[in-house]
Amino acid sequence: MQRWPVLLFLAWVCLLFFAGIGLFMSGFLLTRIELASSSSCSDPLLPPPWQGQSLPPGSCWAPRRFSKAVLVIIDALRFEFARFNPAKASPLPYENKLSFLHHLATSQPRHARLYRFRADPPTATMQRIKGLTTGSLPTFIDVGSNFATYAIQEDNLLAQLVQNGRRVVFMGDDTWEGLFPEKFFRSYFFPSFNVKDLHTVDDGILQHLYPTVDSGEWDMLIAHFLGVDHCGHKHGPDHPEMAKKLTQMNEMLRSLVDHLGNDTLLLVAGDHGMTETGDHGGESEKEVNAALFVYSRTPLFGTGPPEEPEAIPQVNLVPTVALLLGVPIPYSNIGEVMAELFSGDGDTVSAALQQLSVYHINAKQVDRFLQSYSLVAQDLPAEQLQRLQELFSGAVEEHAQLLDQVQGATLVPPELQSRLGSLISRFQLYLREARAVCTQSWARFNSLRMVGGCTLIAASCLLCYMAAELAASSDSFYHSCLLYPLLWGLVVAVVLGLAHVLTQEGLDLLLVSSCAAAASQLGFFWHWWGQRRKRAFLVGSQPPLANIGIRQRLRAWLGLAFPMGILLFRCGAMFSDSFVVFEARVAPFLLASLVMLLVGKLHWDGRLTVPEGPKQQVLGFSSYRREMWYLLCLVAMLLVCVRLSGFFHQCREEIPQCRPSLFLSPLASLRNTRAKNLFYLLCVALLAGLVYAVRSWLRHYGNLNSSDPLVLFVRWGFPLVVLCIACYWAVVSSADDSLGKLQELVQVAVVAFPWAVYGLASMGLLLLLCNPMTVFAKDTRESAGSIVTPYLGVPSSEVDFLHVIPQIYKRMQESQKSRLERGSCKATIAAYGLGSVYSAALVIALTLLGFLLMLLHSERLSLAFLLLFLEAFVLLHIHTHARGLAGDAEPFSVPWYAVISWLLAASQFFYSTGHQPIFPAIHWNAAFVGFHLDHSTNLLPAVLVGANTFASHILFAVGCPLLLLWPFVCEMPSLQKKKPKKEPQEELQEVEEHMMEMRLRESPEKFSTALLQLGLKYLFVLGAQLLACVCAAMILRRHLMVWKVFAPKFLFESLGFVVSSICLLLGISLVMRVDCAVSTWFSRLQLR
Repeated sequence: MQRWPVLLFLAWVCLLFFAGIGLFMSGFLLTRIELASSSSCSDPLLPPPWQGQSLPPGSCWAPRRFSKAVLVIIDALRFEFARFNPAKASPLPYENKLSFLHHLATSQPRHARLYRFRADPPTATMQRIKGLTTGSLPTFIDVGSNFATYAIQEDNLLAQLVQNGRRVVFMGDDTWEGLFPEKFFRSYFFPSFNVKDLHTVDDGILQHLYPTVDSGEWDMLIAHFLGVDHCGHKHGPDHPEMAKKLTQMNEMLRSLVDHLGNDTLLLVAGDHGMTETGDHGGESEKEVNAALFVYSRTPLFGTGPPEEPEAIPQVNLVPTVALLLGVPIPYSNIGEVMAELFSGDGDTVSAALQQLSVYHINAKQVDRFLQSYSLVAQDLPAEQLQRLQELFSGAVEEHAQLLDQVQGATLVPPELQSRLGSLISRFQLYLREARAVCTQSWARFNSLRMVGGCTLIAASCLLCYMAAELAASSDSFYHSCLLYPLLWGLVVAVVLGLAHVLTQEGLDLLLVSSCAAAASQLGFFWHWWGQRRKRAFLVGSQPPLANIGIRQRLRAWLGLAFPMGILLFRCGAMFSDSFVVFEARVAPFLLASLVMLLVGKLHWDGRLTVPEGPKQQVLGFSSYRREMWYLLCLVAMLLVCVRLSGFFHQCREEIPQCRPSLFLSPLASLRNTRAKNLFYLLCVALLAGLVYAVRSWLRHYGNLNSSDPLVLFVRWGFPLVVLCIACYWAVVSSADDSLGKLQELVQVAVVAFPWAVYGLASMGLLLLLCNPMTVFAKDTRESAGSIVTPYLGVPSSEVDFLHVIPQIYKRMQESQKSRLERGSCKATIAAYGLGSVYSAALVIALTLLGFLLMLLHSERLSLAFLLLFLEAFVLLHIHTHARGLAGDAEPFSVPWYAVISWLLAASQFFYSTGHQPIFPAIHWNAAFVGFHLDHSTNLLPAVLVGANTFASHILFAVGCPLLLLWPFVCEMPSLQKKKPKKEPQEELQEVEEHMMEMRLRESPEKFSTALLQLGLKYLFVLGAQLLACVCAAMILRRHLMVWKVFAPKFLFESLGFVVSSICLLLGISLVMRVDCAVSTWFSRLQLR
């Protein structure tokens, strides 16, 4: 068996896809350019002075109103959490808990005010911190760095404060440490990533908050509380724990106000909101609708509050705080100053003039940024920049004229107030249109890279299809078809590398790898074309068989039409945002349709009907009827699994009538103790049932008879793993109810039990890798005759073994048959489990992976995993019996419908394990299964969250070789039926055919080629789905829903492809490892 060439060929194809994905991402998900410029007090941005205006010492650009400011960020403080409605008699747990804010706003209306604080998506914490400090907009790709923060290089509010000698003190979320290194006069950081921890960060802040405020050794104090956000992630907003946490925040604010001085500004803000399930990251109304509360002991506002709180963008906070504290506005800010905070205590005209002054400064700063940015990036539309310039110039000119008229006293007050109001509106119009232009233009695309990436992926799909067809016609084509492409790619990579060295330009590794991938593809197609012409010449010299060829080709195309039609429909529908939104329902429908079409085709071909003729009818009626009804029962079981899997779906915000599945929440969220216990017992019983089913299957095929370490682990390790998972579920579901010393024990158990599962599963996988043989051989040490080979002596070479191995297996069967017939014990070897040795290793590996993945999900999702294994089992049997009924003459080739249905099932269970291709639906809790404190690295939590998200992709990709192996495994049970008495020679011939998976050993080249062909078909279907998502994202890049629907779908599909392709290679590698072990086992076997 050729192992390394097959793996190398598949790995090369995967790398081609990876290069296409990377190239497309570099053109589709570009971040905006960050300017290195910084504002300073000496910048000529001051407006023309009017009478009485002066700039006191210590102020830049505008007179500062406050010497100190306290910014309290309550993470995920949705506007509904801060608003107080006294008319509600029975408020929800998150309503009317911040009563102190309402008390301040009503008792001191000119000192305090509540705003709707509109966050710009994405609503992830790190992106919101960037917006709150730079005044700019984060781009979509920044979401990927939410938990791998890097220092903000762009000019920001903290940098301006430090640059102007102000002392900044921080306490809370340690995300700020990575964003602003060495910017704090004093800091108290606390771990933030453990969303199950509601109190560590908040209690740490409260320990230092009041002493720090009283010390006075600060000019800007930032306190970032995380308890509300973590409570939302763990329990959701509608939970008693949320009421406790908000009440704690209310008492904190009440105490904090008592410690503030008259020269201090208090800002209480939420960085984003949360959905009804406690998630955030998207752009739904509840996610972007945060709260902002402003308070000062001195009067802030010239008028009372409006009836309905005003909505302001979060970026408006940056220029407002900067000018209130007397520091320059950050260079890249596009926010609009909150002018009502600059009214002062003067009359209406003085207040309006002061507001015009800060608007003028703000507009000049934004205009300077737009001019600088347009010179560097060239991505802001020229005509819109021209219009903005005209608006700015007109407003500045009118402001200068108005100030001259004010100083000359040529305007009467009514006319002056009208002119002032009109001019303020012009500045507001300019600032808001400038922000809108930037928002629209910062989705920058590199069309050339996008087209190049799309072309690479399309060419890779074509290569997979052509190579799969070549594999069917030639057993060893991949030897020559791999060498030339690799050489072409290597030459191109070397040439491009030398060109970069000679020109002294930066080496773009992504571009070089993409060019090398394209060159290797061209090398493959060039070599294929040359071989095709050679084959055509040879075929032309032989007698034509045109009629047979056309008929067979037509039949093959008809058999290919309906599975490819389903795939084409799925790919074409990726261009519809409605399909992507409702894909959780469409994928199961397509799977059921494909299976029903398969049954219909078998019926159309007459494979399910009784054969004609009285003798055939007597002999074949029961057989055909039994097979037909068995197939229909399997289809019915599949439809039931598909229907039941719909109970585990997560909801998207685009479907308002949808309600999330109750099975997605952990058992700890259930308040009914009896229901919790019943669900717990059901989950544990189903987990034990899975182990029982796997062990029964292995025992049925004889793979549990030996005393090898792997077999002993399956016997005793599997129940131990189930016990550890059950104990972990029990501890987690009751962790909140434990008190005192028991709480400490629970904290230890929450970490210990998952690590026990990790250790046991790793041990099992290691044993499987070291010795995957689950075969028991019983040697009676009596001679049973010699083995006839064309070689003399003991077989020593690989060629000898390839010929000898099938004969050894046949000799075992003959010996066993003769022993049964004579009732004696003269058999040389009795081997148990040899006919299912490949499948047994895969089943064991899938069970271990299933344990790990179930551990990373909530307890009740174990029901979904049971459905996953059951549906996969049913699909394998449907595939096996459909091939048997169709009379397939190519046992080494897996048909397309089987591969497509397998991948449709993987997509179906992506949704049925509580996932959606959106960021708010990611199960971040998986990162802390087995970890009580924060992680020291981002790699491990990324692996855990990725395994949780793509659990179905992992299981179906690793189990993909079962599509090839299962028909051979089912060969013996399907043929072991009572048949009429036959002649001994005929009966012996029939027995010899019952070789199960050892039939694969008869033709090692065909076995290798079959694995390669299966892998290529799997990659083709995956690549076709990926290509559809890539084309949809590229063509619809200006669509209204691109960042909400198409871009997340593309990212999840790309990551799913990477995970699936790697797991596919691992699954095929495991089969080859078993084959290597089988060869070694036969080489050590000596028959006398």
